[in-house]
Amino acid sequence: MTSLVHHVTIDCADTYALGNFWGEVLGASLADDDFPGDPEALLAAEGITLLFIVVPEGKTIKNRIHFDIQPQDGTRDEEVDRILALGATLVGDLRRPDGGGWVTLADPEGNEFCVERSAAERAAA
Repeated sequence: MTSLVHHVTIDCADTYALGNFWGEVLGASLADDDFPGDPEALLAAEGITLLFIVVPEGKTIKNRIHFDIQPQDGTRDEEVDRILALGATLVGDLRRPDGGGWVTLADPEGNEFCVERSAAERAAA
């Protein structure tokens, strides 16, 4: 017997706001029946489904698991700028002079994630 990961659940304070942030990042929309104040919200994006659940406590330590985001169009640097404009914050810049590395950002509730080079950038290196 085996199992599948049905969706990734993210604890948060505001399911609608955080779900919409990730929807903008991933090019998807929350489910039609999600609205502000919902205790849970569902985001089905290409390759992943995220479930946002309200919890009473805030984030206090570094994530033990995180997303690595790879731009579909454009470059890593363009994607970092776009996501920062959506409300993310810079946590760490680990880009290397040779073009490798990544940038660590945090979503509006402080959950860390990384932005890597696009497939085209990797192929060109």
